Amino acid sequence: MVLLAALALCLAACGTGGTGARDEGPAHIGTVAGAGTAPSDQPSASVTPSRMDALRLVRSDPRVSAAVKRELRPCVPDDYPIDVSYGDLTGGTVDDLVVNVLTCGDAVGVGSYVYHRTNGRYENVFGAEESPVYAEIDRGDLVVTRQVYEKGDPVSNPSGEVVITYRWTGNRFAEEYRMHNEYGNAVGEAPAPAPESN
Repeated sequence: MVLLAALALCLAACGTGGTGARDEGPAHIGTVAGAGTAPSDQPSASVTPSRMDALRLVRSDPRVSAAVKRELRPCVPDDYPIDVSYGDLTGGTVDDLVVNVLTCGDAVGVGSYVYHRTNGRYENVFGAEESPVYAEIDRGDLVVTRQVYEKGDPVSNPSGEVVITYRWTGNRFAEEYRMHNEYGNAVGEAPAPAPESN
């Protein structure tokens, strides 16, 4: 009898609620002008675009070059060469999107973009297509790294890098810092001998 009462109570409880997280429906990504719109801005925790949403966003973006769009093909089935990060770069109510497009063979960055959500859709507010390039979020700033190659450098061994930090200034990103790093000797290569002191 107790078992039947517990079962009846359980069934009654299940029948009174909704479907949990499904009540809100799937999250959607807004797109650039000319494409479909997304629901109005919500708190950032509830808007989590997928990698495929970001892929469609870049593909439909008229500010992305044809050369970069050619790289947006799967390296292996259903695995596209993009990295996607989410975070607050512009002070909006919804996280910004940082999308890096890479090559399939050696994962060299060919394009980096930042999308800011406004008026229910994501808009391109930053782009860098000087390959190799990679963008990331660092404590609220946009950090863009460009590898530097000298003549004869293999793709796997650049001579150095330029790291540029950008900060949102109300309606655009402005450069804050620039740092140039020269890479040292290759592993296993002996350093040049120090001059002898007299």
